[in-house]
Amino acid sequence: MAVKQADLILTDIDYILTMDDSLTEYKDADIVIKDGKIVDIGKDKKSEYYGKTVVCKNKIAIPGLINTHTHAAMTLLRGYGSDNPLKVWLEEYIWPAEGRFVSYEFVKDGTEIAVYEMLRTGTTTFVDMYFYENAVADVIQKAGIRGILSTGILDFPTPGAKTPDEGIRKTVDFINEYKDSPFVIPAIGPHAPYTCSPETLKKAYEVAEKYDILYHIHIAETEFEVNTVKEKYGKTPVEHLDSVGVLSERTLAAHMVYPSDKEIDILSERQVKVAHCPESNLKLASGIAPVPEMIQRGVIVGIGTDGTASNDNLDIIGEISTAAKLHKGFKKDPTVLNAKEALLMATRWGAQAVRMEDKIGSLETGKFADIVLLDMNDPRLNPLYDPYTQIVYSSSGLDVDTVIIGGEIKVLSKKVLPVNKDYLLEKAEYWKRKIDEIRKK
Repeated sequence: MAVKQADLILTDIDYILTMDDSLTEYKDADIVIKDGKIVDIGKDKKSEYYGKTVVCKNKIAIPGLINTHTHAAMTLLRGYGSDNPLKVWLEEYIWPAEGRFVSYEFVKDGTEIAVYEMLRTGTTTFVDMYFYENAVADVIQKAGIRGILSTGILDFPTPGAKTPDEGIRKTVDFINEYKDSPFVIPAIGPHAPYTCSPETLKKAYEVAEKYDILYHIHIAETEFEVNTVKEKYGKTPVEHLDSVGVLSERTLAAHMVYPSDKEIDILSERQVKVAHCPESNLKLASGIAPVPEMIQRGVIVGIGTDGTASNDNLDIIGEISTAAKLHKGFKKDPTVLNAKEALLMATRWGAQAVRMEDKIGSLETGKFADIVLLDMNDPRLNPLYDPYTQIVYSSSGLDVDTVIIGGEIKVLSKKVLPVNKDYLLEKAEYWKRKIDEIRKK
């Protein structure tokens, strides 16, 4: 048999958790990569190929992790105004800081810090909603991480647009500018049903349909939102959005803390996807989303961190660990959201949530070579009885050793290659000094 050429061969991997439909696992096996995709996977594959080879002893391979909801640039507000009620936190800290400082430079620097953290902890694709998304695009194209990007559209002036129509026009321009980018995937982001009129919601959805993109929106995040929408429209948020006609398989609903039983049925029927953000919801005291009930009724649920101003990190492994334990405790049932399901939220289910399951989310031939290798060579992670439980309950993002996106190594031996760490620390300190000026005046 002729030996075939490959671009990269990962050999002697202790465990490969493919997260495919059958949850196929391999032990002491190899992954072969060519032209940015996985071309072969299994035992003794290294003998069939030649090319750059990386030995992966004491490693577990999983698909690249997917953060289904964040606001990347908010790293610059990490910890700012913490431990306050949501209204105080927003009105006295976050909004004044954003109103004064959000700009291309702010978003670029904040996103660079976020990208470093996401790469370091194993995230290879993230869904973003913020402002100056062209700055986010510039950063991720340089770093080589996948981003599904949307500018927040609201019915009042924002740093991104003076009117919702302007926000929608800018989104269309963004779609046309980045439609051929391998890393930037445009989306549209009407903020929420209480900040966008039915007309704005419909206009945004028409763009999503026309350009076949994700419709990214916050839904039922707080009791305040639910009550506001009920008072204004006479319906709960999900019922209201359903009546407007913007719920479908392309809709990604961030948070979804307060859906009723009837609303969960609507989500399932309309094939709406949910981005669960447990740590942010806990820190802001928003509540606990009924994730087990949604999964049980066939709703695809991914995992998200939200922004670092309300989390305060972008560690998806930590997020799925929190999710698994939170719902066990809340339901008083240790079988709820088991380790495999928790990891699915960050991999295959996450890929389904962002409509990219044919490209990412599992380790299979023909899919992008977005791969994370976790280093298990540490006493606190041993003995290793089950790799799923070890990842979800014992590991953190700092155990990520290697990250590969589209066949390109982005993190090696826990060192982030595309980003200068010292430069980022200088930028963080620069913005801290500027933002601190608000409190001094």
